[in-house]
Amino acid sequence: MTLPQVCVCYLTRQSPEGVLQVLLGRKKKGLGLGNIVGLGGKLEPGESAVEAAVREVEEESGLTVEAHDLRPFGVLTYLFPHRESWSQVSTVFVCSTWVGTPRESDELNPVWFDVDTLPVDEMWDDARHWLPGVLSGIPARRTFTFGADLKTVVPNA
Repeated sequence: MTLPQVCVCYLTRQSPEGVLQVLLGRKKKGLGLGNIVGLGGKLEPGESAVEAAVREVEEESGLTVEAHDLRPFGVLTYLFPHRESWSQVSTVFVCSTWVGTPRESDELNPVWFDVDTLPVDEMWDDARHWLPGVLSGIPARRTFTFGADLKTVVPNA
Protein backbone atom coordinates (compact mmCIF):
# COMPACT_ATOMS: atom_id res chain seq x y z
CA MET A 1 0.00 0.00 0.00
CA THR A 2 1.30 3.43 -0.93
CA LEU A 3 0.76 6.01 1.77
CA PRO A 4 -0.64 9.47 0.95
CA GLN A 5 2.05 12.10 0.35
CA VAL A 6 2.05 15.38 2.25
CA CYS A 7 4.53 18.21 2.82
CA VAL A 8 5.37 20.67 5.55
CA CYS A 9 7.40 23.87 5.27
CA TYR A 10 8.96 25.66 8.22
CA LEU A 11 9.59 29.33 7.50
CA THR A 12 12.35 30.76 9.67
CA ARG A 13 13.62 34.27 10.42
CA GLN A 14 15.81 36.15 12.86
CA SER A 15 13.85 38.33 15.30
CA PRO A 16 15.00 41.95 15.80
CA GLU A 17 16.83 40.62 18.90
CA GLY A 18 18.65 38.01 16.79
CA VAL A 19 16.58 35.02 17.99
CA LEU A 20 15.76 32.30 15.44
CA GLN A 21 11.99 32.05 14.97
CA VAL A 22 9.69 29.70 13.05
CA LEU A 23 6.22 30.35 11.63
CA LEU A 24 3.60 27.95 13.01
CA GLY A 25 -0.15 28.07 13.46
CA ARG A 26 -2.99 26.39 15.34
CA LYS A 27 -4.92 24.06 13.00
CA LYS A 28 -8.51 25.25 12.59
CA LYS A 29 -9.96 22.24 10.75
CA GLY A 30 -9.21 18.73 9.53
CA LEU A 31 -6.55 16.29 10.71
CA GLY A 32 -4.71 17.72 13.70
CA LEU A 33 -7.50 20.15 14.65
CA GLY A 34 -6.33 22.27 17.60
CA ASN A 35 -2.64 21.33 17.25
CA ILE A 36 0.06 23.87 16.49
CA VAL A 37 1.52 22.85 13.12
CA GLY A 38 3.83 23.94 10.33
CA LEU A 39 2.48 25.11 6.98
CA GLY A 40 1.67 22.29 4.61
CA GLY A 41 -0.76 19.67 3.45
CA LYS A 42 -1.60 17.00 0.91
CA LEU A 43 -0.01 16.82 -2.52
CA GLU A 44 -2.53 17.21 -5.32
CA PRO A 45 -2.50 14.67 -8.19
CA GLY A 46 0.61 15.17 -10.34
CA GLU A 47 2.08 17.72 -7.93
CA SER A 48 5.61 17.40 -6.51
CA ALA A 49 6.32 17.97 -2.80
CA VAL A 50 8.07 21.24 -3.70
CA GLU A 51 5.10 22.46 -5.76
CA ALA A 52 2.72 21.50 -2.95
CA ALA A 53 4.82 23.33 -0.35
CA VAL A 54 4.85 26.52 -2.45
CA ARG A 55 1.05 26.29 -2.88
CA GLU A 56 0.31 25.38 0.74
CA VAL A 57 2.45 28.20 2.19
CA GLU A 58 0.53 30.71 0.05
CA GLU A 59 -2.88 29.20 0.86
CA GLU A 60 -2.28 28.96 4.61
CA SER A 61 -0.30 32.17 5.27
CA GLY A 62 -0.54 34.46 2.24
CA LEU A 63 3.26 34.34 1.90
CA THR A 64 4.97 33.63 -1.41
CA VAL A 65 7.96 31.30 -1.47
CA GLU A 66 9.99 30.27 -4.50
CA ALA A 67 10.67 26.59 -5.17
CA HIS A 68 14.45 27.19 -5.37
CA ASP A 69 14.44 28.66 -1.83
CA LEU A 70 12.97 25.52 -0.24
CA ARG A 71 15.62 23.36 1.47
CA PRO A 72 14.62 19.70 1.82
CA PHE A 73 15.25 18.52 5.37
CA GLY A 74 13.90 15.03 5.44
CA VAL A 75 11.08 12.57 5.03
CA LEU A 76 8.90 11.47 7.92
CA THR A 77 6.57 8.48 7.85
CA TYR A 78 3.54 8.56 10.14
CA LEU A 79 1.80 5.28 10.90
CA PHE A 80 -1.60 5.15 12.58
CA PRO A 81 -2.38 1.42 12.95
CA HIS A 82 -5.59 2.30 14.82
CA ARG A 83 -6.77 4.66 12.04
CA GLU A 84 -4.91 3.69 8.88
CA SER A 85 -6.50 6.47 6.81
CA TRP A 86 -4.34 8.94 8.79
CA SER A 87 -1.04 7.25 7.86
CA GLN A 88 1.10 9.36 5.53
CA VAL A 89 4.58 10.28 4.34
CA SER A 90 5.67 13.90 4.79
CA THR A 91 8.47 15.73 2.99
CA VAL A 92 9.97 18.41 5.25
CA PHE A 93 11.25 21.75 3.97
CA VAL A 94 12.84 24.76 5.67
CA CYS A 95 12.80 28.17 4.01
CA SER A 96 14.16 31.54 5.16
CA THR A 97 13.16 33.65 2.13
CA TRP A 98 9.62 34.74 1.26
CA VAL A 99 7.56 37.73 0.19
CA GLY A 100 4.59 39.17 2.08
CA THR A 101 3.17 39.41 5.58
CA PRO A 102 1.61 36.36 7.25
CA ARG A 103 -2.19 36.46 7.41
CA GLU A 104 -4.83 34.19 8.89
CA SER A 105 -6.47 31.62 6.61
CA ASP A 106 -9.28 29.07 6.87
CA GLU A 107 -6.61 26.51 7.92
CA LEU A 108 -4.63 28.37 10.58
CA ASN A 109 -3.51 31.67 12.07
CA PRO A 110 0.28 31.96 11.55
CA VAL A 111 2.35 33.11 14.54
CA TRP A 112 6.13 33.41 14.97
CA PHE A 113 7.61 31.24 17.76
CA ASP A 114 11.15 31.31 19.14
CA VAL A 115 12.86 28.07 18.10
CA ASP A 116 14.39 27.61 21.56
CA THR A 117 10.89 27.54 23.14
CA LEU A 118 8.88 25.54 20.59
CA PRO A 119 5.33 24.78 21.81
CA VAL A 120 5.89 21.00 21.48
CA ASP A 121 3.25 20.21 24.12
CA GLU A 122 0.65 21.70 21.75
CA MET A 123 2.00 20.00 18.60
CA TRP A 124 1.75 16.46 17.26
CA ASP A 125 3.70 14.26 19.71
CA ASP A 126 6.40 13.38 17.15
CA ALA A 127 7.54 17.02 16.74
CA ARG A 128 9.56 17.00 19.97
CA HIS A 129 11.67 14.13 18.57
CA TRP A 130 12.84 15.78 15.35
CA LEU A 131 11.71 19.41 14.83
CA PRO A 132 14.32 21.08 17.07
CA GLY A 133 17.04 19.21 15.16
CA VAL A 134 15.67 20.16 11.73
CA LEU A 135 15.46 23.81 12.75
CA SER A 136 19.10 23.65 13.87
CA GLY A 137 20.16 22.15 10.52
CA ILE A 138 19.98 18.37 11.12
CA PRO A 139 17.93 16.50 8.49
CA ALA A 140 15.38 13.94 9.71
CA ARG A 141 14.38 10.61 8.18
CA ARG A 142 12.21 8.85 10.74
CA THR A 143 9.11 6.70 11.13
CA PHE A 144 6.66 7.42 13.94
CA THR A 145 3.89 5.07 15.02
CA PHE A 146 0.98 6.52 16.96
CA GLY A 147 -0.88 4.59 19.65
CA ALA A 148 -4.55 3.82 20.09
CA ASP A 149 -5.16 7.35 21.44
CA LEU A 150 -4.13 8.68 17.98
CA LYS A 151 -2.02 11.33 19.76
CA THR A 152 0.97 9.62 21.38
CA VAL A 153 4.02 8.22 19.61
CA VAL A 154 4.71 4.64 20.71
CA PRO A 155 8.13 2.97 20.56
CA ASN A 156 8.71 1.15 17.27
CA ALA A 157 9.04 -2.58 17.83
